[in-house]
Amino acid sequence: MAAVSACELCEQDGGEVIYRNALLRVVIVEDADYPGFCRVILNTHTKEMSDLPVAQRSELMAAVFAVEDAVREVMRPDKINLASLGNLTPHLHWHIIPRFKSDRHFPRPVWAEPMRQRTSPQTDAWRTQLRTALLQRLNA
Repeated sequence: MAAVSACELCEQDGGEVIYRNALLRVVIVEDADYPGFCRVILNTHTKEMSDLPVAQRSELMAAVFAVEDAVREVMRPDKINLASLGNLTPHLHWHIIPRFKSDRHFPRPVWAEPMRQRTSPQTDAWRTQLRTALLQRLNA
């Protein structure tokens, strides 16, 4: 499908690109509250999973699961949230969000009002490990 001019994910990468192939890209999202937050973004403007051929659905979900596995290994979260909403950005993408009992929103969704202040400043020590873990899984 052709790019839609008003689509944020057609016009921008959506984060720091760690991996890209013909079908999708994997990005790390800059979010001080959620280090390790990644997205798997389809490279074409498609709104729904059921609009994809079965083989592309399978490849997309394999990438989502590979990212979840890498995030779990590196970040050691209490829970992983997987979400594909697209209400505001109707371009197929999956959020992979590590959740911790101490995060600002837990146990509520990350898009809800915060329940507490940020507990400590986040460092970027995890970033190199996550890049490596993502690439190992996605290039396999």
